[in-house]
Amino acid sequence: MKIAIGADHAGYQLKDSLKRLLDEMGVLYEDFGTTNGQSVDYPDFAKAVADGVGNGQFDRGILVCGTGVGMAIAANKVPGVRSAAIVDTDTAKLSREHNDLNVLTLGARVLPESRAREIVKMFLQTPFSGGRHHERVQKIHAIERA
Repeated sequence: MKIAIGADHAGYQLKDSLKRLLDEMGVLYEDFGTTNGQSVDYPDFAKAVADGVGNGQFDRGILVCGTGVGMAIAANKVPGVRSAAIVDTDTAKLSREHNDLNVLTLGARVLPESRAREIVKMFLQTPFSGGRHHERVQKIHAIERA
């Protein structure tokens, strides 16, 4: 599995913590920035990560901003991306099983680091269930194409 990861100025510290988690888990990743607290525009980082997932270069993506909401909105504009701001492990699990979520977004201002790490573990370790859920995801793709 190869992950694209990115953050804006509000999320870069949590992103760096999550990179250490990915290293501990033996997960390959590419960091799309940012690397400090200087103000940047989150859509630029969301697009870079989402493009990598949408075109198949990466299996999944992780984005971090203040709330996770802006990153999710921007990432979902890229065809093939299914992104959501996740705040707990139950939702992370179900979003993978039922929606085949491929870009996780997290809010550095609303999540403690320990919970964010648990959410990432769940996101990466949970497979898509397929079956009836596959048909529903295909309907999402049909909406994209319309």
